[in-house]
This record gives sequence, structure tokens and C-alpha cells, in this order.
Amino acid sequence: MKLSIIIPVYNEEQTISELVERVRAVDLGDIEKEIIIANDGSSDGTRRLIDASHWASDPRIKTYDNPINVGKGGAVRIGLKYATGDVMLIQDADLELDPQEYGGLLAPILAGRTDVVYGSRFLRPTGPIPLKTRIANKGLTWFANILFGARLSDMETAYKVFRREALNGIRLRCVGFDFEPELTAKLLRAGRRIVEVPVRYNPRRIDEGKKIRWTDGIDAVYALLKCRFSKQTQ
Repeated sequence: MKLSIIIPVYNEEQTISELVERVRAVDLGDIEKEIIIANDGSSDGTRRLIDASHWASDPRIKTYDNPINVGKGGAVRIGLKYATGDVMLIQDADLELDPQEYGGLLAPILAGRTDVVYGSRFLRPTGPIPLKTRIANKGLTWFANILFGARLSDMETAYKVFRREALNGIRLRCVGFDFEPELTAKLLRAGRRIVEVPVRYNPRRIDEGKKIRWTDGIDAVYALLKCRFSKQTQ
């Protein structure tokens, strides 16, 4: 089996090198890895660091660039376009989530229990999450559960893992952080069963580079409603 690890990146010069090192260090046994870095028009030194890194020549690593900043969804879609693996895993570049969780994330897929796994930050005690962030995530997840009859605990998690075939018949359109609810909504609408596993979470602050804002919550609600009540299934 081949695993495609898609890393959307925007202005992460402080963390990109360490993150890629952590991903490279993960031992998955016989599972082949490819690492796809989708650089979303970074304006800091991210691209320079990627080019200068000692792992830039690693044949398992490919970097693709958006000429301008489009958004996380746009970057992930670039990664999906070039991914060649049997299973896709989305990995943010900010060190909030630990690549050593890959084994647990892949286990339900390897066992044949499901084609889609989410890493939930709320199924076990984790790092201190600001109250407003916790409330926003709980609210959006509750809303998704109501609309689609699901029982998720963390719709907005960045750790989303799925077999390539899980996206058959699904067309992703969102380019920002609304990609998260769009993907969830369309997987649920397509009848895919999402299994959650607990993951460790080390949240960072806005002054440390966190990019999501309250307006993204409004976009998430709109994306969920649009996916639920649109006559189109894609």
C-alpha cells in the first residue's frame, strides 16, 4: 500500500522543516510513503527553506506551488491532484498534530472497518484548547451531525485520512478553511462511514501563526447548508 501525505503550507517558515523531518521519521513498515508539499503562495521564507533543506532531494518528496495564496482547500486540492497513493492523509504544517499518530489513523482502514478516518482532538485529554475554540468546534460539529445524521466529535480536525476511492463521485469546490466542512458533508452525503480515533493536539496561538478566524466559522455553516440542501450530489 502507498500513503500520500499532503501538506498544505502557507507562511510556515518556523515549522515546515521540523514537520517534514517528523513525517519522514514515521515508521510505517511495508507501507510506502510519498510526501506532497502544496505551497500556497507563501510570502515568507517557506519556499526558500524547502529548497535549501537537506531533504529536498528525497525522491519521496514533491513540492508544488500556487503562485498566489488561495486557501487551505485550494492547497489540499493541488495535493490530491498529484497524489498517487492508495490512501490520502492531510497533515498541517504547524506542529499542532503529531505524525507519530499515523499508525492509529491508518489502523481502521487497514482492518477494513472503513474508508475514512478522522483524528479527533476531543476523544481524550489533550493540550489546553481555548474555550472559544472548543465551543466553536463543538457547535460546528453538532450542526454537521444534525444535518447529516452523523455522530462525529471533531468535524474540523485537520487529520482526515481516506482511501482514494472514497472521493469517487465527489467534486470538491471550496478553497479556504470551508474545505473541512465541505469534505465532511460530501463524504457523509455519499454514504461514507467516518471512524474517529483520538489524537494528541498541541494548539498554537494567533501570535504563533494560527490562521483560522471567526469568519471561517460563518463560511463553515454556509458550506454545510449548501452541501445539505443542494440538489447536486457533487
